[in-house]
Amino acid sequence: MQAAVYNKYGLPEVLKIEEVKKPILNDNEVLVKVYAVSINDWDWGLLTGTPLANRFINGLQKPKRKILGSDIAGVIEAVGKNVKKLKIGDEVYGDISNYWGGFAEYVCAPENAVELKSAEMTFEQAASIPQAGMLAAQGLIDKGEIKNGQKILINGAGGGVGTFGVQIAKLYSAEVTGVDNSGKLEMMRLLGFDQVIDYTKEDFTKLNKKYDLILDTKTNRSVFKYIKVLNSKGKYVTVGGSTFRLLQVLIFSSLIKLIFKKHFRMVFLKMNKDLNYMNELFESGKMRPVIDGNYELEEIRKAFEYYRKENQKGKIVITVNDM
Repeated sequence: MQAAVYNKYGLPEVLKIEEVKKPILNDNEVLVKVYAVSINDWDWGLLTGTPLANRFINGLQKPKRKILGSDIAGVIEAVGKNVKKLKIGDEVYGDISNYWGGFAEYVCAPENAVELKSAEMTFEQAASIPQAGMLAAQGLIDKGEIKNGQKILINGAGGGVGTFGVQIAKLYSAEVTGVDNSGKLEMMRLLGFDQVIDYTKEDFTKLNKKYDLILDTKTNRSVFKYIKVLNSKGKYVTVGGSTFRLLQVLIFSSLIKLIFKKHFRMVFLKMNKDLNYMNELFESGKMRPVIDGNYELEEIRKAFEYYRKENQKGKIVITVNDM
């Protein structure tokens, strides 16, 4: 089978399309013919070996896992003898980031690492959802405890998490402000953001406006800068970003709650937890993924180069097998 392989850490040019052996199915696994896969921050971190923590996960000198890709959508081609709920021919999707291997024509994954996708979704739409959709749902609903009519700000709003986040927030009649670069603002307005801020021209932490809930996909400021833009008992939720800033959230969250009565929280992703919820939203017409670009597996270097520039709108999805 064809797969995108890398044997050393680096920029996208280290990726090569190679012929590799089809994975061997274990008793508790399913073999998925991959039709689409999306790129996530973690793919980039493991590709480049940065920050250093990624090398502790995947090898200090060179990568142990040669094939990246975690957010997959495809069709089950074979099942292990212990598999109970899924069968050959099922259309599935999910985050397999404990196992990887999605940038390939076939991948094996434990049965509980994928869920049935809505029959109404394309495989490309399904592949865009698992990590970004779960982070948006768990950030706003589980950690943010979103309530009707709140004022919400999403930092990094034009990417995957932000484009799912605004659609979830609108289910609660929220007033939503999005922060991103100028190239994404028109798309964000069309998607439903009430206000948009170009971070290259304005710093939302210096504007005279407060929010009930901030969902941060970038976490690129001191935690103390967010305090003044949160309303009384407001909540700040981060889903990822600078390691140093994330540590600040962990270290100072209790102190901030004690002194300022504001809540700083971090999402520890529960993989695939809300996929059925996303199926329901999609089928009811309340959620549509935003996908930027149309890439084939052979164009994976080009897709990662685009990802590197941080200009993508929504998710970058790669088509692997054609229907």
